Amino acid sequence: MSLNTVVIGNRLSGTSTLFSILDILASVGRDWEVLHGLPSLEPGFTVSLRTQDAAPYWDINGRKVTPDAALDETPIPDLIIVPDLHLDPSGRLPEELSPVVDWVRDAHARGAMVTSVCSGSVLLGAAGILDGNEATTHWGYADMLSRNFPRVTVCSERILVPTGEGHRVVTAGGASAWADLMLYLIARFEGADVARRIAKIYLIEPHGHDQLTYASLTACRQHEDQLVAAAQIWAAEHYNVSSPVAAMARSSQLTDRGFHRRFKRATGQAPTDYVQTLRVEEAKQLLETTEMPIDDISTEVGYTEPSSFRSAFRKRVGISASAYRKKWRALAPAAT
Repeated sequence: MSLNTVVIGNRLSGTSTLFSILDILASVGRDWEVLHGLPSLEPGFTVSLRTQDAAPYWDINGRKVTPDAALDETPIPDLIIVPDLHLDPSGRLPEELSPVVDWVRDAHARGAMVTSVCSGSVLLGAAGILDGNEATTHWGYADMLSRNFPRVTVCSERILVPTGEGHRVVTAGGASAWADLMLYLIARFEGADVARRIAKIYLIEPHGHDQLTYASLTACRQHEDQLVAAAQIWAAEHYNVSSPVAAMARSSQLTDRGFHRRFKRATGQAPTDYVQTLRVEEAKQLLETTEMPIDDISTEVGYTEPSSFRSAFRKRVGISASAYRKKWRALAPAAT
């Protein structure tokens, strides 16, 4: 029996991801068979692109998109996919999406499985279906998700998070994690062999690691604390000095405890974590762009012991410094 699947579109949706999802799911039971001279099977997924009113719209990049139907048309979906959304990470979900949020909430209550890609998880958060559960999102939207929906446990390092009763909610990380979500759904409903065939056709390889390898330093939450802002500016220029957090506290003329409490309240990070992130981010840049030995990079960014640097790097990036260099230096010939 074909699974009735709705992919939600709107002007904030990432159209490349949206149509990739539509194409992949439509190929199940068809493309492998065509390539091997076999008769096509019954489609595993009946997929439609729906919007609130079914009217054509222009996406964030100026492409005209024509939906198949409105959200409230029949049939009621078995599976809903919310693609990535172009949102302001420092803000909230736009009011224009409120009707979509209500529809997703109601559809889930009626039994539909609900999934998201990238920042689409913010819409699921607004629908309340992530409350009390784990979820992932693009690393650039992790703070937005946790700030707006404190009852959600945000696992920003993970690529895919099935959660809730019967795993009827699945969130995927960055925009390219749509492929991981598709393989998961195909394997779940059509079997692992079918998922492997689709992966071979489209040359899709599931991410074998978490999102930490791709993440870069993002701004802490927006704040208006000028004292903390001054400390952040100082840290950006002096993160490699000895005991930078102590120096920041002295400069603030607060007690160590008072400074730590105020810094974390303003930024959402302890000052020690903030400095460590700055150091690791600079190390990543040096690994990507230079041939400097790793121990020298360790010293350059402020670590007195290479072992401490290697431990901090692996903790924040998910792989070793040497593996990180190998991964990203592979792009050097293309740049040349």
